[in-house]
Amino acid sequence: MITVIAVYFLILVGGIVRSTGSGMGCPDWPKCFGSVVPPTSVNQLPKNYQEIYLQKRLAKNERFVATIEKLGFKETAKQIAEDKSILVEEEFNPTKTWIEYINRLIGVVIGLLILSTLWKSWNLRFVDKWIPLNSFIALVLVLFTGWIGSIVVSTNLLPWMITFHMLLALALVSLLIYVNHRASNLLKSNYHPESIPSKVKVVLLIGMFLMVIQIVLGTQVREQIDLISTELGGLLREEWVQRAGINFIIHRSFSLVLLVIHVLYFFWAFKFTNRNSSINQWSILLLTVLMAEIASGIAMAYFGIPAFLQPVHLVLGSTILGIQLVLLLRLKNLNQVKLTII
Repeated sequence: MITVIAVYFLILVGGIVRSTGSGMGCPDWPKCFGSVVPPTSVNQLPKNYQEIYLQKRLAKNERFVATIEKLGFKETAKQIAEDKSILVEEEFNPTKTWIEYINRLIGVVIGLLILSTLWKSWNLRFVDKWIPLNSFIALVLVLFTGWIGSIVVSTNLLPWMITFHMLLALALVSLLIYVNHRASNLLKSNYHPESIPSKVKVVLLIGMFLMVIQIVLGTQVREQIDLISTELGGLLREEWVQRAGINFIIHRSFSLVLLVIHVLYFFWAFKFTNRNSSINQWSILLLTVLMAEIASGIAMAYFGIPAFLQPVHLVLGSTILGIQLVLLLRLKNLNQVKLTII
């Protein structure tokens, strides 16, 4: 559970990195400007540091392009190789450098936490083999996510790579929630079964699927906003939403669909569960976080996309997915208990 919370915190910090434009604060990986501890002044760097790190990034990109070509993704490899934005090297900014550096340090801590989770789960292999197995998969996934993070840097924050990196983080937190759920089951000596129709679970599954789509749509809007911000030099924030066009309209309208689906789920969950049950309490939390997510989206649309709201909006959306997964797993538990009783 500590690791799950830590991953959500990392998603928040990642949102801060992006909202402050600090993604290229460290032009290399895993070190930052070739050091374990990054510089605090440009005077600590060679005069041609931009050219040095550009060449390093390009060399890494060539290896990455060659790898994905061998895997059969020739069109993607061609797009990366021909993308001119990769050739842009940012000037040193100590604030952005340290924001990105802290982001990386938190990633290292999470890697250690997942390693600890695997270590602690090893003794459970004879009780529930899926707990250590999924803990091992989580360790592999966090290493892969870290490597993809290095590619995000080497490709100079290529938009679709950022989206893929975000989806990997969501997959990681979902896997950890599943491990935590199975481990928690071992501590429960009894359940309190409730008669809950399958339609409650089905509508929640639909809501979860739609939420993933909404997050992907949101990343596309964010990519477009980043381009608009660059074009306007970070000025005229109140015009960014207007210039986002159809992508923003779809993203905004889709939130209404999500709200209807979740209100329907909440109505059925409230009707078919005990008022003090964990299902009911988690359902209330789900609807509360969803309303907060919509409210933050409205605030960004009408107040010129305040920088501090961008990471909050991202974390709330990610949290909704986590709560949905918790509810699905708990509903599955109830179904299993009901079958056992029968």
